[in-house]
Amino acid sequence: MFETLSMNALQDYWWIIISLLGSLLVFLMFVQGGQTLIFTIGKTDMEQKMIINTLGRKWEFTFTTLVTFGGAFFASFPLFYSTSFGGAYWVWIAILFCFIIQAVSYEYRSKPQNLLGKRTYEIFLIINGALGTILVGAAVSTFFTGSQFTIDKLNLTNTLNPVISQWQGAAHGLEAMLNWRNAALGLSVFFLARLLGALYFMNSIADENIFNRSHKQLLYNAIPFLVFFLAYMITLILSKGFAVDPSSGIVSMEDYKYLHNFLNMPVVLILFLLGVVSVLLGIGLPFLNKSRYGSKGIWFAGPGTILTVFSLFLMAGFNNTAFYPSTSDLQSSLTIRNSSSSHYTLTAMSYVSLLVPVVLAYIWYAWRSINKKKIDSIEMENKEEHVY
Repeated sequence: MFETLSMNALQDYWWIIISLLGSLLVFLMFVQGGQTLIFTIGKTDMEQKMIINTLGRKWEFTFTTLVTFGGAFFASFPLFYSTSFGGAYWVWIAILFCFIIQAVSYEYRSKPQNLLGKRTYEIFLIINGALGTILVGAAVSTFFTGSQFTIDKLNLTNTLNPVISQWQGAAHGLEAMLNWRNAALGLSVFFLARLLGALYFMNSIADENIFNRSHKQLLYNAIPFLVFFLAYMITLILSKGFAVDPSSGIVSMEDYKYLHNFLNMPVVLILFLLGVVSVLLGIGLPFLNKSRYGSKGIWFAGPGTILTVFSLFLMAGFNNTAFYPSTSDLQSSLTIRNSSSSHYTLTAMSYVSLLVPVVLAYIWYAWRSINKKKIDSIEMENKEEHVY
């Protein structure tokens, strides 16, 4: 089946897969956002315990999706993986460190006589929630703003130093935070994750105090989220973008490139608008009727987040656009055409990708099973239950 597809079709297929995984990852970062609200919403030990446990039942979904996203990128577009992970390694090490301390915290927080103490692990969770979301958002933003690297495939013939890509930024990826647009998207992801975390608490915890405090946090986080996200999107559609000549592969700057991408791909524009409207509905409905819609907001904001991020990834890679542009050398910019694996590799991986619906169905089943009953203080006091 996949053997009959052209190279371009396989590359497009795998960029869609990457985009889907990236959008799922951003949605699942409600776990990280919720972690930054542990002490804001939880005022007693029991309330904090309920918050940490409702997040603890979902953190592995986020971690697994992050690993799958990285693995899929490595297999389908290895030149991006080697360029970004090999050059911008400090930002990726920082992200990895954030997720390592998260895993350790959930494992050891409730262990008796743990070395660092319960509060230390709770602080680790907050660090993961804040830095993890901001750094991931800033890293994704470089798909539109560019990074400092050069690529020379002739270096493969250099037996002493056969390195294709060279990173030019002295901070090896951390310099991305000096670009206000990257920081704006990072902060957008941070506040969005907090919004989703608050909505998830309202849906999964049976406690009136947590419900009411979570409701208050919607407004406190919605305002900065909208400010940063709107500023980013307005700047994006009005800025120059990295266009690729489909016949020659030459990269050049094009005025209003990303606006043209939206207009030339109306399906992507529709998905983006549907996603934004859905997120706004998820945030707004609890204010219309807190008791009726408060627990349902996550079911609008969650899919809305997935659609919005999915459309942004598609806009970054399709319509003859460099998805990982170089600000040091335009012609070193990476596209889905010049950075992918071979036809054979993409074909073999495509058969593996047929398992994705099965995995998604399992996640949905596991999610519904875990959330069948809301967490309450009685469950937390039951010593027979697994408690984080």
